[in-house]
Amino acid sequence: MRSKRARPGLDHGQESQIYRYTQQREALLSSHATRSDQALRRKNRKPEDIRTPYSRDADRILHTRAYTRYIDKTQVFYLVENDHITHRVIHVQLVSKIARTIGRCLRLNEDLIEAIALGHDIGHIPYGHFGESCLSALCEEHGIGKFSHNVQSIRFLAQIEDQDLTMQVLDGILSHNGEADDIRISPEPCPDWSAFDRKIQDYATESRSGAPMTLEGCVVKFADTIAYIGRDLQDAQEVGLITDMNDIPKECKEIFGTDNRAIIDTLIHDLLDNSDADEAGFITYSPEVEHALVTLRAFSRERIYNNPKLTTEREKIRVMYRILFSKYLRDVESDRRNSKIFTEFINSPWVNRDYSRSTSPAGLVRDYIAGMTDRYFLKRFEECVLPRRVEGSFR
Repeated sequence: MRSKRARPGLDHGQESQIYRYTQQREALLSSHATRSDQALRRKNRKPEDIRTPYSRDADRILHTRAYTRYIDKTQVFYLVENDHITHRVIHVQLVSKIARTIGRCLRLNEDLIEAIALGHDIGHIPYGHFGESCLSALCEEHGIGKFSHNVQSIRFLAQIEDQDLTMQVLDGILSHNGEADDIRISPEPCPDWSAFDRKIQDYATESRSGAPMTLEGCVVKFADTIAYIGRDLQDAQEVGLITDMNDIPKECKEIFGTDNRAIIDTLIHDLLDNSDADEAGFITYSPEVEHALVTLRAFSRERIYNNPKLTTEREKIRVMYRILFSKYLRDVESDRRNSKIFTEFINSPWVNRDYSRSTSPAGLVRDYIAGMTDRYFLKRFEECVLPRRVEGSFR
Protein backbone atom coordinates (compact mmCIF):
# COMPACT_ATOMS: atom_id res chain seq x y z
CA MET A 1 0.00 0.00 0.00
CA ARG A 2 1.33 3.46 -0.91
CA SER A 3 2.32 5.62 2.05
CA LYS A 4 0.03 8.58 2.67
CA ARG A 5 3.09 10.82 2.45
CA ALA A 6 4.30 9.43 -0.88
CA ARG A 7 3.80 11.49 -4.01
CA PRO A 8 2.03 9.77 -6.90
CA GLY A 9 4.25 9.85 -9.97
CA LEU A 10 4.49 8.82 -13.59
CA ASP A 11 6.29 5.72 -14.73
CA HIS A 12 9.36 6.05 -16.94
CA GLY A 13 7.37 5.38 -20.13
CA GLN A 14 4.91 8.17 -19.43
CA GLU A 15 7.68 10.65 -18.60
CA SER A 16 9.51 9.74 -21.81
CA GLN A 17 6.35 10.24 -23.83
CA ILE A 18 5.83 13.72 -22.33
CA TYR A 19 9.47 14.61 -22.97
CA ARG A 20 9.23 13.51 -26.60
CA TYR A 21 6.05 15.52 -27.07
CA THR A 22 7.76 18.64 -25.69
CA GLN A 23 10.69 18.12 -28.08
CA GLN A 24 8.34 17.65 -31.04
CA ARG A 25 6.37 20.76 -30.14
CA GLU A 26 9.49 22.89 -29.69
CA ALA A 27 10.94 21.61 -32.98
CA LEU A 28 8.15 23.57 -34.70
CA LEU A 29 9.20 26.86 -33.11
CA SER A 30 11.05 29.64 -34.89
CA SER A 31 14.83 29.41 -35.15
CA HIS A 32 14.99 32.46 -32.82
CA ALA A 33 12.67 30.94 -30.20
CA THR A 34 14.07 29.94 -26.80
CA ARG A 35 13.91 26.21 -26.12
CA SER A 36 13.67 24.29 -22.88
CA ASP A 37 17.16 22.82 -23.17
CA GLN A 38 18.59 26.38 -23.11
CA ALA A 39 17.14 27.12 -19.66
CA LEU A 40 19.70 28.23 -17.06
CA ARG A 41 19.12 28.09 -13.31
CA ARG A 42 21.57 29.48 -10.79
CA LYS A 43 21.07 26.88 -8.04
CA ASN A 44 19.24 23.85 -9.50
CA ARG A 45 18.06 22.70 -6.08
CA LYS A 46 15.38 20.42 -7.53
CA PRO A 47 15.36 18.22 -10.63
CA GLU A 48 13.12 19.32 -13.49
CA ASP A 49 9.76 17.55 -13.82
CA ILE A 50 7.13 16.95 -16.50
CA ARG A 51 6.66 20.71 -16.94
CA THR A 52 8.99 22.70 -19.16
CA PRO A 53 11.42 24.84 -17.13
CA TYR A 54 9.61 28.03 -18.13
CA SER A 55 6.18 26.62 -17.30
CA ARG A 56 7.57 25.63 -13.93
CA ASP A 57 8.82 29.21 -13.46
CA ALA A 58 5.33 30.54 -14.19
CA ASP A 59 3.95 28.25 -11.48
CA ARG A 60 6.60 29.36 -9.02
CA ILE A 61 5.74 33.01 -9.66
CA LEU A 62 2.02 32.36 -9.23
CA HIS A 63 2.63 30.87 -5.78
CA THR A 64 4.77 33.71 -4.43
CA ARG A 65 3.57 36.18 -1.82
CA ALA A 66 4.66 38.97 -4.17
CA TYR A 67 2.30 37.76 -6.91
CA THR A 68 -0.63 37.57 -4.49
CA ARG A 69 -0.15 41.24 -3.65
CA TYR A 70 -0.88 42.28 -7.25
CA ILE A 71 -4.56 42.22 -6.22
CA ASP A 72 -4.43 45.60 -4.48
CA LYS A 73 -1.66 47.46 -6.29
CA THR A 74 -2.59 50.53 -8.31
CA GLN A 75 -2.12 50.62 -12.06
CA VAL A 76 -2.70 54.36 -12.71
CA PHE A 77 -5.62 55.72 -10.74
CA TYR A 78 -4.55 55.60 -7.10
CA LEU A 79 -6.98 57.03 -4.51
CA VAL A 80 -9.92 56.41 -6.87
CA GLU A 81 -12.68 54.16 -5.53
CA ASN A 82 -14.05 52.45 -8.62
CA ASP A 83 -14.36 48.69 -9.11
CA HIS A 84 -14.28 48.98 -12.91
CA ILE A 85 -10.83 50.46 -13.45
CA THR A 86 -7.66 48.47 -14.01
CA HIS A 87 -5.57 47.30 -11.09
CA ARG A 88 -2.12 45.76 -11.49
CA VAL A 89 -3.44 42.18 -11.43
CA ILE A 90 -5.70 42.83 -14.46
CA HIS A 91 -2.89 44.55 -16.36
CA VAL A 92 -0.60 41.56 -15.82
CA GLN A 93 -3.24 39.17 -17.15
CA LEU A 94 -3.75 41.37 -20.21
CA VAL A 95 -0.01 41.52 -20.91
CA SER A 96 0.22 37.74 -20.62
CA LYS A 97 -2.68 37.14 -23.01
CA ILE A 98 -1.54 39.69 -25.60
CA ALA A 99 2.08 38.53 -25.48
CA ARG A 100 1.12 34.87 -25.85
CA THR A 101 -1.08 35.71 -28.84
CA ILE A 102 1.83 37.47 -30.53
CA GLY A 103 4.25 34.71 -29.55
CA ARG A 104 2.02 31.99 -30.94
CA CYS A 105 1.78 33.77 -34.31
CA LEU A 106 5.57 34.23 -34.43
CA ARG A 107 6.19 30.61 -33.28
CA LEU A 108 7.95 31.63 -30.07
CA ASN A 109 7.98 29.88 -26.69
CA GLU A 110 4.64 30.66 -25.00
CA ASP A 111 5.70 29.14 -21.67
CA LEU A 112 8.59 31.58 -21.43
CA ILE A 113 6.38 34.48 -22.49
CA GLU A 114 3.79 33.63 -19.84
CA ALA A 115 6.36 33.43 -17.04
CA ILE A 116 7.92 36.79 -17.97
CA ALA A 117 4.53 38.46 -18.28
CA LEU A 118 3.25 37.15 -14.94
CA GLY A 119 6.33 38.42 -13.10
CA HIS A 120 7.07 41.62 -14.97
CA ASP A 121 5.37 44.07 -12.58
CA ILE A 122 5.94 42.35 -9.22
CA GLY A 123 8.32 45.15 -8.17
CA HIS A 124 5.69 47.90 -8.47
CA ILE A 125 4.91 49.66 -5.21
CA PRO A 126 2.03 51.63 -3.59
CA TYR A 127 0.70 54.55 -5.67
CA GLY A 128 2.27 53.48 -8.93
CA HIS A 129 5.09 55.33 -10.64
CA PHE A 130 4.76 58.35 -8.36
CA GLY A 131 5.28 56.11 -5.34
CA GLU A 132 8.39 54.79 -7.08
CA SER A 133 9.83 58.31 -7.32
CA CYS A 134 9.12 58.92 -3.62
CA LEU A 135 10.84 55.72 -2.51
CA SER A 136 13.76 56.26 -4.89
CA ALA A 137 14.50 59.66 -3.35
CA LEU A 138 14.52 58.14 0.14
CA CYS A 139 16.79 55.30 -0.96
CA GLU A 140 19.30 57.75 -2.38
CA GLU A 141 19.20 59.80 0.82
CA HIS A 142 20.13 56.68 2.80
CA GLY A 143 22.93 55.63 0.50
CA ILE A 144 21.44 52.52 -1.11
CA GLY A 145 21.05 53.87 -4.63
CA LYS A 146 18.04 54.59 -6.79
CA PHE A 147 14.90 52.47 -6.69
CA SER A 148 13.51 50.89 -9.85
CA HIS A 149 10.58 48.51 -9.97
CA ASN A 150 12.17 46.14 -12.50
CA VAL A 151 15.24 45.59 -10.31
CA GLN A 152 12.90 45.22 -7.33
CA SER A 153 11.05 42.45 -9.17
CA ILE A 154 14.31 40.50 -9.40
CA ARG A 155 15.00 41.18 -5.72
CA PHE A 156 11.61 39.77 -4.69
CA LEU A 157 11.79 36.68 -6.86
CA ALA A 158 15.49 35.79 -6.73
CA GLN A 159 16.54 36.99 -3.26
CA ILE A 160 13.65 37.60 -0.86
CA GLU A 161 11.54 34.59 -1.88
CA ASP A 162 14.45 32.79 -3.59
CA GLN A 163 12.49 31.02 -6.33
CA ASP A 164 15.54 29.97 -8.38
CA LEU A 165 13.93 31.03 -11.66
CA THR A 166 15.71 30.61 -14.98
CA MET A 167 17.91 33.40 -16.24
CA GLN A 168 15.69 33.75 -19.32
CA VAL A 169 12.64 34.55 -17.18
CA LEU A 170 14.50 36.85 -14.79
CA ASP A 171 16.10 38.67 -17.70
CA GLY A 172 12.73 39.25 -19.39
CA ILE A 173 11.33 40.65 -16.15
CA LEU A 174 14.38 42.87 -15.61
CA SER A 175 14.31 44.21 -19.17
CA HIS A 176 10.57 44.68 -19.63
CA ASN A 177 10.31 48.45 -19.21
CA GLY A 178 11.65 51.29 -21.33
CA GLU A 179 9.42 50.35 -24.26
CA ALA A 180 8.58 54.01 -24.89
CA ASP A 181 12.01 54.48 -26.46
CA ASP A 182 12.06 51.26 -28.47
CA ILE A 183 11.11 51.30 -32.13
CA ARG A 184 12.83 48.03 -33.04
CA ILE A 185 14.20 45.53 -30.53
CA SER A 186 16.55 42.62 -31.12
CA PRO A 187 17.71 40.31 -28.32
CA GLU A 188 21.05 41.00 -26.65
CA PRO A 189 22.74 37.74 -25.53
CA CYS A 190 23.57 37.22 -21.86
CA PRO A 191 26.08 34.37 -21.72
CA ASP A 192 26.27 33.62 -17.99
CA TRP A 193 25.21 34.61 -14.47
CA SER A 194 28.12 37.02 -14.05
CA ALA A 195 26.94 38.94 -17.12
CA PHE A 196 23.37 38.91 -15.82
CA ASP A 197 24.46 40.28 -12.44
CA ARG A 198 26.29 43.11 -14.24
CA LYS A 199 23.10 43.79 -16.20
CA ILE A 200 21.13 44.12 -12.94
CA GLN A 201 23.73 46.59 -11.67
CA ASP A 202 23.51 48.57 -14.92
CA TYR A 203 19.75 48.85 -14.55
CA ALA A 204 20.05 49.80 -10.88
CA THR A 205 22.36 52.69 -11.70
CA GLU A 206 20.48 53.63 -14.91
CA SER A 207 23.71 53.68 -16.88
CA ARG A 208 22.05 51.65 -19.63
CA SER A 209 18.76 50.10 -20.62
CA GLY A 210 19.49 46.95 -22.59
CA ALA A 211 17.20 44.69 -24.56
CA PRO A 212 16.11 41.27 -23.25
CA MET A 213 18.27 38.25 -24.04
CA THR A 214 15.36 36.45 -25.76
CA LEU A 215 12.91 37.35 -28.49
CA GLU A 216 10.15 36.27 -26.09
CA GLY A 217 11.28 39.00 -23.68
CA CYS A 218 11.16 41.52 -26.53
CA VAL A 219 7.54 40.51 -27.22
CA VAL A 220 6.58 41.11 -23.58
CA LYS A 221 8.10 44.63 -23.73
CA PHE A 222 5.81 45.49 -26.63
CA ALA A 223 2.81 43.69 -25.12
CA ASP A 224 3.14 45.81 -21.98
CA THR A 225 2.42 48.96 -24.01
CA ILE A 226 -0.34 47.29 -26.03
CA ALA A 227 -2.05 46.26 -22.79
CA TYR A 228 -2.02 49.66 -21.11
CA ILE A 229 -2.18 52.33 -23.82
CA GLY A 230 -5.85 51.90 -24.77
CA ARG A 231 -6.91 50.54 -21.38
CA ASP A 232 -5.66 53.68 -19.61
CA LEU A 233 -7.76 55.80 -21.99
CA GLN A 234 -10.76 53.61 -21.28
CA ASP A 235 -10.21 53.98 -17.53
CA ALA A 236 -9.69 57.75 -17.89
CA GLN A 237 -13.11 57.96 -19.49
CA GLU A 238 -14.57 55.84 -16.67
CA VAL A 239 -13.28 58.24 -13.99
CA GLY A 240 -14.04 61.43 -15.92
CA LEU A 241 -10.58 62.64 -16.94
CA ILE A 242 -11.53 62.58 -20.62
CA THR A 243 -15.00 62.84 -22.16
CA ASP A 244 -14.66 59.90 -24.52
CA MET A 245 -12.16 58.28 -26.87
CA ASN A 246 -12.91 60.94 -29.50
CA ASP A 247 -10.76 63.29 -27.40
CA ILE A 248 -7.58 61.59 -28.65
CA PRO A 249 -5.59 63.29 -31.45
CA LYS A 250 -6.98 63.02 -34.98
CA GLU A 251 -3.98 61.15 -36.40
CA CYS A 252 -4.31 58.54 -33.64
CA LYS A 253 -8.01 58.04 -34.34
CA GLU A 254 -7.27 57.58 -38.04
CA ILE A 255 -4.78 54.78 -37.34
CA PHE A 256 -6.10 53.18 -34.13
CA GLY A 257 -9.82 53.89 -34.11
CA THR A 258 -11.67 55.07 -31.04
CA ASP A 259 -11.84 52.18 -28.58
CA ASN A 260 -9.44 49.93 -26.69
CA ARG A 261 -10.36 46.87 -28.75
CA ALA A 262 -9.41 48.60 -32.00
CA ILE A 263 -6.15 49.92 -30.53
CA ILE A 264 -5.10 46.43 -29.38
CA ASP A 265 -6.09 44.87 -32.70
CA THR A 266 -4.19 47.46 -34.74
CA LEU A 267 -1.01 47.23 -32.65
CA ILE A 268 -0.91 43.42 -32.66
CA HIS A 269 -1.47 43.12 -36.40
CA ASP A 270 1.05 45.85 -37.20
CA LEU A 271 3.63 44.14 -34.98
CA LEU A 272 3.06 40.80 -36.70
CA ASP A 273 3.29 42.40 -40.15
CA ASN A 274 6.61 44.12 -39.43
CA SER A 275 8.49 41.78 -37.06
CA ASP A 276 10.84 38.97 -38.10
CA ALA A 277 11.16 35.89 -35.89
CA ASP A 278 12.59 33.61 -38.60
CA GLU A 279 15.69 35.28 -40.05
CA ALA A 280 16.95 38.58 -38.58
CA GLY A 281 15.12 38.18 -35.26
CA PHE A 282 13.54 41.48 -34.20
CA ILE A 283 10.23 42.96 -33.04
CA THR A 284 9.00 46.27 -34.44
CA TYR A 285 6.06 48.41 -35.50
CA SER A 286 5.73 50.20 -38.82
CA PRO A 287 6.97 53.84 -38.77
CA GLU A 288 3.40 55.13 -39.15
CA VAL A 289 2.06 53.17 -36.18
CA GLU A 290 5.11 53.97 -34.04
CA HIS A 291 4.65 57.72 -34.72
CA ALA A 292 0.96 57.53 -33.83
CA LEU A 293 1.82 55.59 -30.66
CA VAL A 294 4.33 58.26 -29.57
CA THR A 295 1.63 60.90 -30.13
CA LEU A 296 -0.90 58.89 -28.13
CA ARG A 297 1.56 58.45 -25.25
CA ALA A 298 2.12 62.22 -25.17
CA PHE A 299 -1.64 62.79 -25.07
CA SER A 300 -2.04 60.33 -22.18
CA ARG A 301 0.84 61.91 -20.28
CA GLU A 302 -0.78 65.34 -20.48
CA ARG A 303 -4.45 64.45 -20.07
CA ILE A 304 -4.17 61.45 -17.71
CA TYR A 305 -0.87 60.81 -15.90
CA ASN A 306 -0.11 64.50 -15.17
CA ASN A 307 -3.73 65.63 -14.86
CA PRO A 308 -4.07 67.89 -11.76
CA LYS A 309 -7.16 65.94 -10.69
CA LEU A 310 -4.97 62.84 -10.38
CA THR A 311 -1.85 64.50 -8.98
CA THR A 312 -3.36 66.85 -6.38
CA GLU A 313 -2.63 64.50 -3.43
CA ARG A 314 0.95 63.75 -4.38
CA GLU A 315 2.65 65.85 -1.69
CA LYS A 316 0.66 64.03 0.98
CA ILE A 317 1.81 60.70 -0.44
CA ARG A 318 5.41 61.93 -0.43
CA VAL A 319 5.09 62.77 3.29
CA MET A 320 3.54 59.36 3.97
CA TYR A 321 6.52 57.61 2.39
CA ARG A 322 8.98 59.65 4.43
CA ILE A 323 7.19 58.97 7.71
CA LEU A 324 6.94 55.22 7.10
CA PHE A 325 10.54 54.92 5.92
CA SER A 326 11.83 56.78 8.99
CA LYS A 327 9.65 54.81 11.40
CA TYR A 328 10.67 51.38 10.14
CA LEU A 329 14.33 52.33 9.81
CA ARG A 330 14.32 53.28 13.51
CA ASP A 331 12.63 49.97 14.32
CA VAL A 332 15.27 47.93 12.46
CA GLU A 333 18.21 49.88 13.83
CA SER A 334 16.77 49.57 17.38
CA ASP A 335 16.03 45.85 16.85
CA ARG A 336 12.39 46.42 17.84
CA ARG A 337 11.22 42.87 17.24
CA ASN A 338 7.50 43.56 17.82
CA SER A 339 7.45 46.01 14.90
CA LYS A 340 5.47 44.98 11.84
CA ILE A 341 8.63 45.05 9.72
CA PHE A 342 9.93 42.13 11.81
CA THR A 343 6.70 40.21 12.44
CA GLU A 344 5.30 40.50 8.90
CA PHE A 345 8.46 40.67 6.83
CA ILE A 346 11.99 40.06 8.14
CA ASN A 347 11.12 37.12 10.42
CA SER A 348 8.40 35.63 8.21
CA PRO A 349 9.01 32.00 7.16
CA TRP A 350 8.72 32.87 3.46
CA VAL A 351 11.61 35.36 3.60
CA ASN A 352 15.02 33.91 2.70
CA ARG A 353 17.28 33.99 5.77
CA ASP A 354 20.42 34.67 3.70
CA TYR A 355 18.71 37.77 2.31
CA SER A 356 17.59 39.12 5.69
CA ARG A 357 21.04 38.58 7.27
CA SER A 358 22.96 40.23 4.44
CA THR A 359 20.74 43.27 3.69
CA SER A 360 21.32 46.67 5.28
CA PRO A 361 18.63 48.24 7.53
CA ALA A 362 17.73 50.77 4.83
CA GLY A 363 17.53 47.96 2.26
CA LEU A 364 15.17 45.97 4.48
CA VAL A 365 12.92 49.03 4.86
CA ARG A 366 12.99 49.64 1.10
CA ASP A 367 11.90 46.06 0.41
CA TYR A 368 9.21 46.01 3.11
CA ILE A 369 7.60 49.18 1.79
CA ALA A 370 8.02 48.11 -1.84
CA GLY A 371 6.07 44.93 -1.13
CA MET A 372 3.09 46.74 0.37
CA THR A 373 -0.27 47.03 -1.34
CA ASP A 374 -1.92 50.45 -1.40
CA ARG A 375 -4.36 49.42 1.34
CA TYR A 376 -1.67 47.93 3.58
CA PHE A 377 0.51 51.03 3.10
CA LEU A 378 -2.34 53.27 4.25
CA LYS A 379 -3.07 51.05 7.26
CA ARG A 380 0.56 51.12 8.41
CA PHE A 381 0.64 54.91 7.99
CA GLU A 382 -2.49 55.33 10.10
CA GLU A 383 -0.84 53.24 12.83
CA CYS A 384 2.11 55.61 12.81
CA VAL A 385 0.22 58.91 13.00
CA LEU A 386 -3.15 58.24 14.65
CA PRO A 387 -3.38 57.65 18.42
CA ARG A 388 -4.52 54.18 19.47
CA ARG A 389 -7.96 54.08 21.05
CA VAL A 390 -8.76 51.70 23.91
CA GLU A 391 -12.16 50.02 24.04
CA GLY A 392 -13.66 50.03 27.56
CA SER A 393 -10.55 49.50 29.69
CA PHE A 394 -6.86 48.57 29.58
CA ARG A 395 -7.60 45.12 31.05
